[in-house]
Amino acid sequence: MPEPRASRRGSVLAFDFGTQRIGVAVGELELAQAHPLLTLRGERNDRRFSQIAALIAEWKPVRLVVGLPVALDGAPHAMTARCIRFANQLRGRFGAEVDYAEERLSSVEAAERLRENGYNARDAREHIDAVAAQIILQSYFQRLSETPLDSHAPAHAP
Repeated sequence: MPEPRASRRGSVLAFDFGTQRIGVAVGELELAQAHPLLTLRGERNDRRFSQIAALIAEWKPVRLVVGLPVALDGAPHAMTARCIRFANQLRGRFGAEVDYAEERLSSVEAAERLRENGYNARDAREHIDAVAAQIILQSYFQRLSETPLDSHAPAHAP
């Protein structure tokens, strides 16, 4: 969850992690606006992390955000553990600050937004993961804006 004591300036990259695809969004802390960026495809970790390294070099984020999937009742499930592992790999490989943002139903909301914007089902599949990452990042910004700047509460991480 958002780190209240951290700087509120700089870019942020967010990830909607999946075993086949990883949606990526970018945003600026000060503006609190998220934008879908792209979708990384494939299962090979070396390729994924090479692409992520290029994104980090390009955007120079002050932190990364990983969507944390939970069941509708809020309980963790198998993908929760995989996302935590992915976040830990990001920390280890890039020495980055990594926060979590709940991503419950973000893909459903992304599909709905794309449909409302005139995408048919086939075309929407190309963008759904990046839009889901945008939704995750926007919810992160929302929670961050609700945290007082002088708060000393520790960040919640699974």
